[in-house]
Order: sequence, then structure tokens, then C-alpha cells
Amino acid sequence: METEKVKALIEAGLPGARVEVTGDGRHFEAVVVSEAFEGKSLIQRHRMVMAAVNNEIASDELHALSIKANTPE
Repeated sequence: METEKVKALIEAGLPGARVEVTGDGRHFEAVVVSEAFEGKSLIQRHRMVMAAVNNEIASDELHALSIKANTPE
């Protein structure tokens, strides 16, 4: 899987988010900044990002995703 595909999936799941993805094809790190995270706990933020890539994780196309989920502040 390419970093651009992971980025596109997260952007589709969280419209308006700023997303940066790095990785080696199986293990990725995503930095996601979204207003949708306002008032959410860290676990809720991570679940929102994981929901966007759930199918790829279930199929093992995406093996691991480390997430940094921040609000614009």
C-alpha cells in the first residue's frame, strides 16, 4: 500500500482534515489535524481515523498505523 492511498482514505473519512502519512508499504504513521477532533478524547480521535482505514486493516493490506490526531490548536 502506498502512503498516498492511506492519506486519501483518511481524508475521505475525515473531510477537511490535514493529513500527512509516512511509511514503508506495511507500517505507516499518520499525523491528522481536524476540527472534528474538538472535544474528543484521544481514543475517540484514534477510532475516527481507524474507521477510515478499517477495511484495509481487516484485509491486512495495511498492517500497522501509528496515529497522531490533533485539533488545529
